[in-house]
Amino acid sequence: MKDFLQKITTEGKAMYLAYDHGFEHGPADLPGKSIDPNYILNIAVEGGYNAVILQKGLAEKYYTGTKYQKQVPLILKINGKANIWQGGDIYSYQNCSVQYAKQLGASAVGYTIYLGSAHDGKMFADFGRIVEEAHKLNMAVIAWVYPRGEFVKDETSKEITAYAARIGLELGADMVKIKYSGSRENFEYAVKAAGKTRVVLSGGPKVSDEEFLQIMRDVIAAGAIGVAVGRNVWQHPEPLEITRKIREIIFS
Repeated sequence: MKDFLQKITTEGKAMYLAYDHGFEHGPADLPGKSIDPNYILNIAVEGGYNAVILQKGLAEKYYTGTKYQKQVPLILKINGKANIWQGGDIYSYQNCSVQYAKQLGASAVGYTIYLGSAHDGKMFADFGRIVEEAHKLNMAVIAWVYPRGEFVKDETSKEITAYAARIGLELGADMVKIKYSGSRENFEYAVKAAGKTRVVLSGGPKVSDEEFLQIMRDVIAAGAIGVAVGRNVWQHPEPLEITRKIREIIFS
């Protein structure tokens, strides 16, 4: 089986700087300098991240054809939803083709699946097609799998988090990005459920350094290969210092 993750991992480990929050959460989540994409890209380069995660508009205007394209790999997020409508079940529409992601210089594409939504079957179908298209272009595919919907009572429970990880495996993802499930033991169960699909932690909202770094220790000990982190780095007063601490945990 071909390893499509070589361009965005180092010896099987991964540290990604996520910056799709302007689409998903709005500019309110981008305080101070973090509203400037160049600020984020400089952190990605100086911090030695394995890749930066962007939506297509940011890639077009700030990454493709710039110095950053030679300095840090790109994971292009090819679907997304706004954070205004709060009613009903979620369907995150694809907004960029895999072929166009390749043209923008992406080494991998990411796609969010809301497991438990009434529309999750549509997202499964989308993702299955995306995997086939990306692998033909020698690109990796990462599934963001987030449990969400009327019948999801606890989106970070041991059982539902493991189910999210398993969905990534069953649909052919090279990597699955999931949320923390409360303990090392719970997350270890999710990693086992993912099988040969590699697992990274979804960094989540800003918390204290101590809490975030302990979560990182737990998930790496549980068998995850790394993290896709955003707010806990670029909302931090010393982003390169917290990056250094994250790197020590992942690559030690």
